[in-house]
Amino acid sequence: MNRTHSRLHPLAAFFTALIALVLATASLTAVDTSVAAASSSGGAPIVNIEGGVVRGVAVPGGYVFRGLPYAAPPLGDLRWRPPEPPARWNGVRDATEFAPACPQLPSMFSTGPTDEDCLYLNVYTPGLGRSRSGDEGYGGHRPVLVWIHGGGWTVGSGRDFDATKLMRDGIVVVTINYRLGALGFLAHPALASRPDGPSGNYGHMDQQAALRWVHENIDRFDGNPDNVTIDGQSAGALSVLVHLVSRGSRGLFDRAIVESGSFALIQQSLAAGEAFGQTFSTSVGCPDQTAECLRSLPVADLVSNFPGAAIPGIIDGKVLTESLGTALAAGRFAHVPVLNGVTHDEQRVFVTELGLTVTGGIYVPIPEPITPESYERVIAAVLGVSASRATSIAAEYPVDAYPSPPIAFSTLDNDASWACPALQMDHWLAERVPTFAYEFNDDNAPTRYFPALDPTVATHTSEIPYIFDLPGAPFQGQLNPDQQELAASMRAAWANLAVSGNPSTQGVAWPSFDDAHVMSLVPPQPQVEADFASRHHCSFWGAR
Repeated sequence: MNRTHSRLHPLAAFFTALIALVLATASLTAVDTSVAAASSSGGAPIVNIEGGVVRGVAVPGGYVFRGLPYAAPPLGDLRWRPPEPPARWNGVRDATEFAPACPQLPSMFSTGPTDEDCLYLNVYTPGLGRSRSGDEGYGGHRPVLVWIHGGGWTVGSGRDFDATKLMRDGIVVVTINYRLGALGFLAHPALASRPDGPSGNYGHMDQQAALRWVHENIDRFDGNPDNVTIDGQSAGALSVLVHLVSRGSRGLFDRAIVESGSFALIQQSLAAGEAFGQTFSTSVGCPDQTAECLRSLPVADLVSNFPGAAIPGIIDGKVLTESLGTALAAGRFAHVPVLNGVTHDEQRVFVTELGLTVTGGIYVPIPEPITPESYERVIAAVLGVSASRATSIAAEYPVDAYPSPPIAFSTLDNDASWACPALQMDHWLAERVPTFAYEFNDDNAPTRYFPALDPTVATHTSEIPYIFDLPGAPFQGQLNPDQQELAASMRAAWANLAVSGNPSTQGVAWPSFDDAHVMSLVPPQPQVEADFASRHHCSFWGAR
């Protein structure tokens, strides 16, 4: 009891406490009644969470709560600091509209407004009040899947992934925003809380804060805080790997899904990250290298002067203490079931559409047109190998064995940078935890972010519309009936991994990983493939 209450007359104190108790009980009863009414009538659901009361929206098959704050706005002195808890609010907070995305340059990967006040998440739930019913084998709570979007840690937002179909498989889905680009991943000695201390990786701290919010609140949405799966694609999948190896993330999740996250297993040192940060500080008008100057800069200056991607990330000493590959190989990671996979040719869209590759997590421009004459030169320049090694690679992938020189190069670069590192990851993981591997092989998958490739192939991002709807994507090609069947099977597998740690469904048994058991995701139903390692020349690339 505080000092003010201690000076009240005993009867006054009693009645004050009684009134407070009555009001609190009435409030909770009203909330419970609203939830029950919403569940039965399809009306707007109201839920009481840690910060206050929120009102969501009914959608086909469940409810959605949008724009829920999981951290304080990272503004002013909170810029480049670990996230703080959000403030409470009075009354009923509207949660029917998405919050702004975090600051970023315009791109095809995000829609809607942006704002530095962006640390919000969205909850999709099939129902409310199940914690009182305990039906369908969930012990009264549904498994939870938290989606971490990709985009090089510089673009994207949670609002762009519609999880309505996925939640219909019986799970609660959470999509999140996190700080991006300079605001999320800038390392600079002036931003460290102590001399020679860690800096950077604020975006990953945001993700950890979102996971803590899930543990504290998700039971109010009929989710099980003790059964949380983290899932991400591309840079989001790298984030999943960060949480697998980060001690600050232990206990915050129970399964992991890694979609196309094998391409950047070696991170930069803090010294290298801070050296870049000092160069960046000068470029944006802070040659004095002070935190005060950086925190006073307009957001637009920070966004427009930062590179197009923040990967491969840094070993900051707090979130990450070693490279991802080093930790995975040594078994220093959370021992939880993992589903890990890639697409048929991750590099194709980068090579043929963007004129670059993603090698070692770095975007590398292709220095000249890829022709039979330049083939070996491009291999040497992009992969950073000697001329003799480039010759041996060209012999392993003869340029005339492929439809065109760019496709030949894309194939070998995909094997070296994505497929075989994924296979190596599978081996490291499978030594210690239940591991399931896949390759998304629907080469006729409709593109959502890029024009259709010619010839078509399953490439980077191709699998996403089989899990989520992407209403803001620039291309909206439709899935044919066989592809819809594959999509349903994939959503069921993702949901079942969240339920039990095993993606097997009633119709498709997913074997545990070994070289002869990688699941090929092809329409209409996945099939086991036994030649992943040989098709991708993984012995040539040194992956076991």
